[in-house]
Amino acid sequence: MKTLTALFAAAALTFGTTAAFAKDVQPDQVVKLVNEKTIKSLDELKAAAVAKHPGSTVTDSELEEEYGRYIYKVELRDAQNVEWDVDLDAKTGEVLKDARDS
Repeated sequence: MKTLTALFAAAALTFGTTAAFAKDVQPDQVVKLVNEKTIKSLDELKAAAVAKHPGSTVTDSELEEEYGRYIYKVELRDAQNVEWDVDLDAKTGEVLKDARDS
């Protein structure tokens, strides 16, 4: 039982610290990053996400900074009503994650 408790505690600490390193980027900061060409425009990033699932619509999106890297997270719904989570590197547009939402 002690081992199981320790395992849960370690997992909670791991997940807790991971979340602490991701922070939302505020709208005024987004404009600055785009203007400085630090990240691609949000329209370009959305288009790249939708290109992974043609005909889908964006239901939500946010820009986060994780470990000094800007990640654009997009939630999509396709024509079959399936939801997708697509994460992109906001600087390069590279797709980092493309997973069906469960």
